[in-house]
This record gives sequence, C-alpha cells and structure tokens, in this order.
Amino acid sequence: MLLMSNGAYLSVWYPDLPERLLLERFGTFLATVPFSDKMPGFTQLTVRAVNAAEIPILEQDLRQMPLDVASILEIAQEHLNADCAYEVNCYWDLSIFDAASGKWTVEPQPLEISCYAEEYDDQVWREAGHVQVNFGFEHLFTGHSGLLGFGRELRAPAQSPEEARFLEAMAWPENLERYHDETRKNIRKLLDWIRKIEGAAAIERLRLWSEGEENFEARIEEILAAR
Repeated sequence: MLLMSNGAYLSVWYPDLPERLLLERFGTFLATVPFSDKMPGFTQLTVRAVNAAEIPILEQDLRQMPLDVASILEIAQEHLNADCAYEVNCYWDLSIFDAASGKWTVEPQPLEISCYAEEYDDQVWREAGHVQVNFGFEHLFTGHSGLLGFGRELRAPAQSPEEARFLEAMAWPENLERYHDETRKNIRKLLDWIRKIEGAAAIERLRLWSEGEENFEARIEEILAAR
C-alpha cells in the first residue's frame, strides 16, 4: 500500500451564524454536495453536544435508506442547540488509481461534513469553520510521491516496495500523463463544488487545507497548470 494517509479539508465561515439560522445555512451547504451516482444521499447522521469527548446524543446509520437534505434537517431540528455539532457522511465520485492492476476507475469516496454551532467545543468554529468538510486522502488531489506539478525532480524516494513499483510504472510517460489527467479531473470536481458553495450563500471566507501540504490550494493550482 502506498504510504500517503494525509487528509484534505475545507473550512467555511459565514458572516454570522446564530442558532436560529444554523440549520438553514447547513441545509444550503448540503444542497451543493455532488453525490456519487452509485451511492446518493446521506448515509450517517451524528449529533454531538458540548464537545467531541462526549457520547453523541444521536447516531443514525442511514446506509440502508440514505436521506436527502430535508430529512436530515428535520431530524437535526429536534436537537437544535447552540452547543451542538451536526455531522453527516455521504459519498462522491472520484478517479482512483489501482496500483495493483494499474487501472483507473471512478469510484465512490467518503465525505464527512460537520457543522459547528457557535458554543460547541469552546467555539471550535473559529479555527475549524462553521462548516468543515473532510475530503479524505490528500493524494486524490495532489498525487503520490511528488510526481505531479512543476517540481517532479524534487520527489521523495520510495518509502515501501509498493511505492517503488508505483514509481516504476510512472516512469513510463504515458502512465504519468494519465495520472496527471485523472488527478486534474478530481481537482476540477473539487473546485467546481467550491464554486457552488460560494454561489449558494454569502460566506465570510473559506480555506482549503491539508495535513501534508504547507499550501494545499497552491499545490493543486500548480498541478492544474503544469503540462
């Protein structure tokens, strides 16, 4: 397995998010989610109170019958409070490279979306955003081993036999070109979603970030620009 497990995230802040508007804003955000064609709808709802260390006050596994935005909000409304957090899970489709087979497929990938009321967890929203999205693995947008973008000669050495085989496969120009193209598709899908978020409601600011990149947004823009 390739040794890349860093996560990628989006944080969104609204100009003002009092308790009475919290779920309305969250619903507007959720309406922009580009669901997977194979797995549409929200598959998990969790409501937390006070902070993440507390046992959730509600956990619903919705995988057998995924819900739409209106149904999620109807349930969450019963637990509306200024010290709560609302979390939903769902899937969207991204291009995935299978290192074992060397093939590309479009597969459902998990999304975790959280909405933080302003008194939850010592006002964690100030750092995390009123709404935060966990996109999953960073490498879905940046690639493995520093191969993509303008600084290919700066890539790190292989950290495992699996990564060594991957780098060997990517030594073929046609394989690397395909890898670049498929990663760009994922980046464009991410940026298209962000444009929908910006158009859906007035936001104060947003931040794209990851655990492995000093400037994740600049990194994906570089990959889009590189030829």
